[in-house]
Amino acid sequence: MAEIPSFVTDADSGDSSDAFAVGAYRSGVAARLAGLSVETLRVWERRYSVSAPQRSAHGQRLYSGEQVRRLGLIKRLVDQGHPIGALAALSFAQLAQLELPHAVEVSAPAYPMRVALVGTALVRRMATGGRGNLAFDVLRTCDNLDGAAQALNGVQVDVLLIELSELAESALLQIGEARQAVGAAAVVVLYRFCASVTIRQLRSQGYLVARVPPDLEEIVLLCETALAAHPSAVVVARGAGAVPGPRRLDEQALTELMAAGNKVECECPRHLSEILLMLGSFERYSAQCGASNPYDALLHQDMLLAAGQAREILEFAMERLARAEGLPLPVMRPPGIA
Repeated sequence: MAEIPSFVTDADSGDSSDAFAVGAYRSGVAARLAGLSVETLRVWERRYSVSAPQRSAHGQRLYSGEQVRRLGLIKRLVDQGHPIGALAALSFAQLAQLELPHAVEVSAPAYPMRVALVGTALVRRMATGGRGNLAFDVLRTCDNLDGAAQALNGVQVDVLLIELSELAESALLQIGEARQAVGAAAVVVLYRFCASVTIRQLRSQGYLVARVPPDLEEIVLLCETALAAHPSAVVVARGAGAVPGPRRLDEQALTELMAAGNKVECECPRHLSEILLMLGSFERYSAQCGASNPYDALLHQDMLLAAGQAREILEFAMERLARAEGLPLPVMRPPGIA
């Protein structure tokens, strides 16, 4: 993945000539990209030494792109129930292992990211070009949210990127319809004015919501962060048609998780275990059919690939669910070891 240049992008913080030499984001931008309030970031730094930002000649705190990604990862883990005190000293790799196995590999999606754009100002900004555009493959655009679902229908993208100057609660349904139309792994919604209750509603649906940033490079980082937060981004990052890896949870492991899941009120561990058992069975069945029926071999290879990719995504989801519910994750033995 090409490295994203990190620029000082907080237009409200005064003279930035000295900060550009450092090449970093100021605290307001860093907090926004990570999904935090500036106040929360300062508390975390004061109490837990969660990060060590550089200082400009004027004493302003400056964060690199990697530090911003780490803060965003910590924010997601705290939202999942991990105590901030236990996370603050961990490296990015250690944090990624808590959130999603192999998250270090998928946290930065491969360029270019396939995007669909909604919003006249956003479409115009993308048309001006620049280094940030190298990160995007714009497949389709739409000037307005009204009718966006119809205008974007049929295109498959990684990120649905929406910019609305005034974001009203009435837009929630249209945003959901647009996301469904494009099958986006992630949705980034940019606004200038919006009620806090609407922002909370959007974030509860898994959308990344932020004020319209001044620089395109910041939009790139927002899209990266949004993709990294979604398990379905695993397949996107690996590339279309990627061969799924070996099973992470065999039948014995899933059976143990089902039994442990009966002790909690949430029935999702049991339901997800059942789905994974069925997928594993169908994966084996497809392999057998492809071997025994040469006329339909290609068709069954496609079925085998689809089942394996679905199984891999849901295995990652199961591991995250098990951690969230406090369920013990069985240790898988390497093949051939009794």
